[in-house]
Amino acid sequence: MRFIPLRCSALVLAVLATLAPAHADTVIDNANGYTLNAKNELVKFSSLAFDDKGKIIAVGGAKEVAAKAKAGARHIDLKGKTVLPGLIDAHGHVFGLGEMVTQLDLSASTSLDGALKSAREYAAANPGHAWLRGRGWNQENWKLGRFPTAAELDGAVADRPVLLDRVDGHAGWANTRALKLAGITKDTPDPAGGTIIRDANGEATGVLVDAAQDLVAKVMPKQTEAEARHLLDRSLAMIARMGLTSVHDAGMGVGQDMLYRDYADHGKLTTRVYGMIGDVGEDFDQLAKKGPLKSYKNDLYALRAVKMYSDGALGSRGAALIEPYSDEPKSHGLLFRKNADMAGLMEKAMRAGYQVNVHAIGDAGNRQILDAFQKLLPKTATAPMRHRMEHAQVVTLDDIARFKAIGIVPSMQPTHATSDMNMAEQRVGAQRIKGAYAWRTFLDQGSRIACGSDFPVESPNPFFGIHAAVTRQDAAGKPAGGWYANEAMTLKEAFRCFTLDAAYAAHQEKVLGSLETGKWADFIVIDQDLFRMVPKDIHKTAVLQTWVGGKQVYGKGPNDQNK
Repeated sequence: MRFIPLRCSALVLAVLATLAPAHADTVIDNANGYTLNAKNELVKFSSLAFDDKGKIIAVGGAKEVAAKAKAGARHIDLKGKTVLPGLIDAHGHVFGLGEMVTQLDLSASTSLDGALKSAREYAAANPGHAWLRGRGWNQENWKLGRFPTAAELDGAVADRPVLLDRVDGHAGWANTRALKLAGITKDTPDPAGGTIIRDANGEATGVLVDAAQDLVAKVMPKQTEAEARHLLDRSLAMIARMGLTSVHDAGMGVGQDMLYRDYADHGKLTTRVYGMIGDVGEDFDQLAKKGPLKSYKNDLYALRAVKMYSDGALGSRGAALIEPYSDEPKSHGLLFRKNADMAGLMEKAMRAGYQVNVHAIGDAGNRQILDAFQKLLPKTATAPMRHRMEHAQVVTLDDIARFKAIGIVPSMQPTHATSDMNMAEQRVGAQRIKGAYAWRTFLDQGSRIACGSDFPVESPNPFFGIHAAVTRQDAAGKPAGGWYANEAMTLKEAFRCFTLDAAYAAHQEKVLGSLETGKWADFIVIDQDLFRMVPKDIHKTAVLQTWVGGKQVYGKGPNDQNK
């Protein structure tokens, strides 16, 4: 890979000399730095200077950067450590990540018996919890060939209600006590956009898909503000540790908005948050009264998007498919709303000035939303809003081309491919898989992919995502050669989709996503040279420091400025 040294031309220096001087308060020296520039070129630098407001005033070689630093500026010697722009997760669930840290985690369970043992131990360790919550189970990893049941969960915990979310968050596993509290019986109809899994006699088995989970959720105790603050604190700490300096929160409401503003006001928001209001109901009506919030407290927070859902997830067979599931010929999955209803809600958000970001996983879900966008964009004149499709996971080849033609940003999560490869082709078959997790196809047509993780569905570690994007393999290096490796990204493309293109998807590419003069000093220090290491080891990268707006929010090692 060829690198372009980052230098100021004589003409640029002459122009700068005529302007009022900008003074740096901090200079990062002896860095092995990488960033992208406006021409999408990967450039190297050894020094970075930023002022006391956290804005970059110089980046490049040591001499030219030092020339812009005022006398007495603080100098930090990185001794050759690698510096990158702060990484951006374009699709995560911030409060959900906090919940994952505090609830029962079944993501590592490899069998039903193991999951039940964990549930039993968690219940014993938390006798004061009126409800037991958890997430992360995946029946595909258990090789059951079916969903688990309430009766099986009763064998572990019967005295208290239990609801455990599937790994994708699109199905819940409840015990009998939870089903009874929710009033779910044989006669309970499936709600719109949801399915109650039933046995041969029509009785609920204990698994609730998509909107059916709400039947239990509505009888659970409401979260207190103190609990929400605790979750946010835990989540922000983990996000900083992962090297994420900005996240797009995919679905939030009035309570979360209040906390984000409060944390920004009091210097506690240690990552930038680009918020998406969850749907266009009561929370939207309240939050949208003053219109989209483009920037708050020096770009720490924005609320200018809406997150909606077209369908469910592939693992729980809730993703909507045009043709039936290959491994369940009686099912097409679920479209949450009729076409006209969905388009009407999208139009409401668009006319209010919001970017519309729609979860769509199956090819029918993606087609429904593409059709709606195609009709609504000329009608509302909102193409500049950079509307997005969240996941764009299984798409017909013809519809992939429509993303570029219509101008829709695919917001995709590389680790979904390596997590789903154990069942994806079983679900959709050999033909439809050609349009699934199709990053190369999107990139080759000129689409800009915004990359994320969908945490806590996946780990928030962005290096897991970069590794998956480049290798199409899991951490163990399987499968050999990569899963459908023809759809892999280059390393520079993967780097770009977690930086500049993620920033672009939030209308923030002029202030975030790269280390250039005038942008915020959001950067990370890592323990390896990302662009000279063996791709199979990318997931092993460790973050040593995380800086947001020129302030260190996480650090360890000899250069830790928090000491």
